[in-house]
Amino acid sequence: MNRSFSEYIKIFFELGKVRITFFVAISTSVGYVLYRSELDWKMVIVGLSVFFLSVSSSALNHFQERKSDALMERTKNRPIPSGKIQPFSVLLFVSIVGLLGLAVLYLEGGTVSLLLGIFAFVWYNSFYTPLKQKYALAVVPGSLIGAIPPVIGWVSGGGSISDPQILAFALFFFIWQIPHFWLLLMIYGSDYKQAGFPTLTEVFSQGQLGRITYIWIIALSVSCLLIPLFSISKSYLTISLLLLASILLLVNTKKILSPIFEKKLFWNAFLSVNLFVLAVVAILSIDKLLL
Repeated sequence: MNRSFSEYIKIFFELGKVRITFFVAISTSVGYVLYRSELDWKMVIVGLSVFFLSVSSSALNHFQERKSDALMERTKNRPIPSGKIQPFSVLLFVSIVGLLGLAVLYLEGGTVSLLLGIFAFVWYNSFYTPLKQKYALAVVPGSLIGAIPPVIGWVSGGGSISDPQILAFALFFFIWQIPHFWLLLMIYGSDYKQAGFPTLTEVFSQGQLGRITYIWIIALSVSCLLIPLFSISKSYLTISLLLLASILLLVNTKKILSPIFEKKLFWNAFLSVNLFVLAVVAILSIDKLLL
C-alpha cells in the first residue's frame, strides 16, 4: 500500500511513543541544567541523542509486544498489529535511529553517558519487557529506566555519576513511574488481563490497590522534598513551591482511597501525578537558571 511521507512520519512518531520519549529528552536536559546552571547547544544535542535512543527502544518494544498489542482494545490500532507497517521495517527503523542516538551520545556525552544509555536500552527491552509478561510487580525494577536519563544529562554536563544531588533527583523519577503505571492499570486493567499480562488486580482488590498506589504517591511527594536536602537548591522560594506542590498532589489524589471504584478518579489522579512531576522539573530548572 502506497503511503504519503506525512503518513510514514505519523507512523514513526507512534512507534517512537514521541509524547513519552520527548519527556525523556526533557528529563535528560534537566539533569544537565541542574549541574551546569545554563542552557547551551550541548544540552540540546545530548537531549536529542537520548530522544533518538528512547524512540528506538520504544519502537523495539512495539515489535516485541505486537502480538499482545493486537489483543488489547487500547493498542490494537498501533502500527504493527493494524498492518500499517511491517515488522522488518520496524527493526530497520530501530537499528538506524538507535545507532544514531548512541553515536551522538558518545561524541557529546562521553563514555559514561554512552554506557548509561546502553544500559537503559538493554534494561527496558531485554529485562523489563519480557519480565512484565510474567510478573505483576515487574514495574518496580522496570522503573529504574526512568531514573537514568537525568543522570545521563548530569554526567554529560560534567557531573559525577555518584553525586548525591543527582541520585536524589533520579530517585524521584524512579518512584514516580510506579504510581504512574499502577494508575494506568486501574484504568485499563481489563485490557492488560485480556492480553495475558499478570496484573495486581488478580492479587489485590480495587480498594487495596488504591491504598497501595496512594502510599507510592506519598513516597513520591516525600522524595520531592528530599531533593533540596542534597543542595540542589537552597532557595526558600523553591523549597516552599515544592512543599506546596507536594501538598496539592496528596490532596488531589486522595480520592482514589474511595471505596467506590470510579475510573474517572484514577484518571484524575494519573493526570495529577504527571502534572506534579512537570511542576517539580519546572521549579528546579527555573531555580538553577534564574535564582
